[in-house]
Formats: sequence, structure tokens, C-alpha cells
Amino acid sequence: MLNCPPWRLLLLLSSWGPLLRRAETGSVGQTAGELYQRWERYRRECQETLEAVDPPTGLACNASFDMYVCWDYAAPNDTARASCPWYLPWHRHVAAGFVLRQCGSDGQWGPWRDHSQCENPEKNGAFQDQRLILERLQVMYTVGYSLSLATLLLALLILSFFRRLRCTRNYIHMNLFTSFMLRAAAILTRDRLLPPPGPYPGDQAPVLWNPALAACRTAQIVTQYCVGANYTWLLVEGVYLHSLLVLVGGSEGGHFHCYLLLGWGAPALFVIPWVIVRYLYENTLCWERNDVKAIWWIIRTPILMTILINFLIFIRILGILVSKLRTRQMRCPDYRLRLARSTLTLVPLLGVHEVVFAPVTEEQARGALRFTKLGFEIFLSSFQGFLVSVLYCFINKEVQSEIRRCWSRCRLRHSLGEEQRQPPERLSRTLPSGSGPCRVAPDRALSLGTLPAPGDEASRVLESYC
Repeated sequence: MLNCPPWRLLLLLSSWGPLLRRAETGSVGQTAGELYQRWERYRRECQETLEAVDPPTGLACNASFDMYVCWDYAAPNDTARASCPWYLPWHRHVAAGFVLRQCGSDGQWGPWRDHSQCENPEKNGAFQDQRLILERLQVMYTVGYSLSLATLLLALLILSFFRRLRCTRNYIHMNLFTSFMLRAAAILTRDRLLPPPGPYPGDQAPVLWNPALAACRTAQIVTQYCVGANYTWLLVEGVYLHSLLVLVGGSEGGHFHCYLLLGWGAPALFVIPWVIVRYLYENTLCWERNDVKAIWWIIRTPILMTILINFLIFIRILGILVSKLRTRQMRCPDYRLRLARSTLTLVPLLGVHEVVFAPVTEEQARGALRFTKLGFEIFLSSFQGFLVSVLYCFINKEVQSEIRRCWSRCRLRHSLGEEQRQPPERLSRTLPSGSGPCRVAPDRALSLGTLPAPGDEASRVLESYC
């Protein structure tokens, strides 16, 4: 168990070249050969120590040498500590540090170790700066997804509660809200299961299958599906709006089952092949790294297609908006302001911001461009659910009107409850009659911000976004 072919270690140590070159002058082990000799002596001492220790009688994680540090027996559900290995060239700077590893409840070691306390304090400062930027980005999108998750849940409850708000348009909004919620929950859960990034290439070696790794890979698969579903529901929003504006006269709700199939079924068509190919050809770690780019493009290609299609729909809708608003310029002198407002409203609904860095692949993004791309996409993607819930629920005139109606009804019932007998005709006179808010009269379409039923469809729909 403790024997290791020298070529494997030399291959591992060769990747530490930059670290070895930065070792201080006069320190022991400045070359790979000298470092290997020190590592071999450390390994032999570890083996002798472990052979002299009596194994515990109960359940425990086995004592072993994991190619980096010597581990003693550990109790289940305990975090084991081992001193930083003395063969490291910079050991005198980290002699007081420890390597940490979790012992599971089943007596099996966790797949990852934390040796941040044993890192080289003199290694490249640029790496530390990049790591700090990534940590800040993670904090930012954690806040964004958490805020989006809370507001989307409230918006979903509001649209589900009021019966008068139930129509095809709001059903699609509700599914979009759900996809945003699933995406946020999946990403936050995956982050809890992923190991913290380590500084050494040896940390990226494959590990044995265990429950922790299985849970992490499952979370990764679910995350990819939820992200894909989010993009397909953004596409459904674009297709639906385009059908109302261009395919005038069609049934508004006749294709809702097709929308459901596209939104929730299409992601499985590329996530399942990705899982199979990934398991066969790149079954390493938690599947969080995409070293084989061809496999990653199985997922990336459909997502880029949805972004492109929605962008083309966005351009088409803007063209219709401009033509309609110009024809009514005499009646609407502020048509430029309305056009700008409509454009900003459609951007989060259709995910148009994704097209900015869509042509820039991960292979092309380097240095400042990489972090600019990451910051732009992570910020907007994490807060996109929050923006959509605010624009299409909380500040929506139709939703606000229905909430005020419900509040007035509750106050009326409370006042009538104090009387011995409630005249039924009094309540009917108090509450306005007519069709539900999903079928608004043409003269109120602008004020309520709705997408009314067919019948001069394009004009009414456009007015709702003006």
C-alpha cells in the first residue's frame, strides 16, 4: 500500500518545478532528485511508524501514506490532523502548520485534504491574487443566488395564489421562476460539496469511489440539468413573445404543453449524453474540471444556440417596437424613453446579456479578459432571477392591482363580519366585474403592463412593453 514507483513520484514532482525554483537558496531539496530522496526517507519513516502502531478495535479510518503526508488512525466523523511533511523545501516556514482530512462515518477517508497551511509562502503572488479574486466572485454569486432564491419563491407563491393571474403568460413565468430557483439551489448545494481548491497538481489525481464523491458528482449532474433548463425556459419566453407579436391570430395557450416539453425535456437531451461520455472518458474527481474541451462542448453548444436564438428574437422584437412607436410618435412623444424601458425589461427576461461574452471561449479567455468575463457573467447570472421576479411580479401593474383587490376584499369582509347579516348584493356591487387581468381591455393594456389575448395582438402586446 505504501510502495510507490519512483517514476510516478518524479512525474508528480516535475509539475512542482515552479515551486522548486522558488525555494530559498541553501534549503535542502532544491532539485527533483534530492526532493525525491527526502520524500522516500519520509515514506519509510511513515511505514515504520504505522507498523509499530496497534490498530484500534472499533471502526476507524486506516492509517496510511497518501503520497503527501503520513496519516494515523482516525475516529469516524472526526477531522484528522497531520503536521506538514518535513520533506517540503519550505518546511521551516510551515513547520507549525497542519494538513486536515475528514474521516467519514463509515470509516473511510474523505477524497480531499486541506493542506493550505503547508503552502509555500513565497510562491507566485499572482496566484494568490487570482485566488482572492475567485473567492470574492464566489461570495458575490452566493449573495446573488440567495437573494434570487428568496424573491423568486415569493413571486412564485404570489402568481400561484391569485386565480385571476393564471394564464399562459404567467404559467410560463412561473416555470421560468422555478428554473431560476432550481439553478440557484443546485449551484449553492454543489459549492458545499466541492472541495476547496488546492495549490498542487497532485490534488487533481483521481480518487476512489466513495459516498462523498458520488454525492458531489450527482450534484454536478443536477446542476448542469438545472442550468440547461434555465436557458431553455429563457428560450421559451422568447419563442412565446415572438409568437404573440409575429404569429398573430394563433391560440395563446394551445402550445403550452409543447413549451413544457421544450423547457424541461430538452436539457435531458444533452445532459444525459454528457454524463455518459464524461463517465467513459473523463471520470475524474467531481467532474468540476473540463480538461477535455470536446466533452464540455456537448453541454456548451446547445446553451450557445439558445443564447443566439433569443438574441435574434430580441432584435426582431426591438424592430417591431421601433416601427410601432414611430407610427405613434405624435401620440407618444416620449417613445424613445419607452423604447429604452422596453429594451431593459426584455434583457433579463431573454438573457440577452449572455451574448456579450458568448463568442469568447474558455480557451481564449486569459488574464484580465478571463476575470472580466467571469465577473460580468457571474454577477448578471446570479442576480438575473432577482431582476426577473421584480420586473414581472413585484412591480407588475397587474399583480399590484390584484394584491390591492385582495386587500380591499379582506377589509370588506372584516367590516361586514361585524354585522349580523351580510347582504350578498353589497359585496357584488363593491367588487368590480369583468374579465380577469390576463384578458385586459385594449385601453388598459398600457397601464396594466399585460400581454392580452389575440385581437390587434401585436399592438396590445407592444403597448405592454412600452
